[in-house]
Amino acid sequence: MVIRLWEQAWDEKKEVRLYKDWVSIANISKHMPQAVYAAEDQKFLEHNGFDWKAMEEAWEKNKKGKRIKGASTISQQTAKNVFLWPSRNLIRKGLEAYFTFLIEIIWNKERIMEVYLNVIEMGPGIYGIEAASQTFYNRPASKLTRQQSAMIAAVLPNPIRWSPVKPTGYIRGRQSWILRQMNNLAPIGFGS
Repeated sequence: MVIRLWEQAWDEKKEVRLYKDWVSIANISKHMPQAVYAAEDQKFLEHNGFDWKAMEEAWEKNKKGKRIKGASTISQQTAKNVFLWPSRNLIRKGLEAYFTFLIEIIWNKERIMEVYLNVIEMGPGIYGIEAASQTFYNRPASKLTRQQSAMIAAVLPNPIRWSPVKPTGYIRGRQSWILRQMNNLAPIGFGS
């Protein structure tokens, strides 16, 4: 968050803003954890913090192509967002693996999801699901619908570029895909 504030301060075109409001998983719509589970990490309940198959596939695709594709799990993203900085280098990745291992031992999956939903950047200067819900839909996170949850999840790969309230055709397609995945996956039972 501090790094993003610094970037905003040095960019004359951007408003300097930090909007964050922590909310417990009990006060988050059950649709939001399901949406990010469907969009970001469908093996979240099964793995120990690392999706080795996805990492291997990403490694092979990255060797062949120009576009770098990641394979970070929700646990890895939580470790990065809570303890580290947003760069791509071996030192950061090594520390990310260490912290991912620790949080998987210390926290249960519900706690990991709660922290993830409260620290992830969901728009410029907007951190956490409560801030995103209030900013984009003028409602508390507990009242998010399936469609709103899927739309927020759809922009998470690049919340600075995309917005849930001004979705591109690509984002609308991604939202539809997430909604289908939400129907296909067993409910994870987090949220209200």
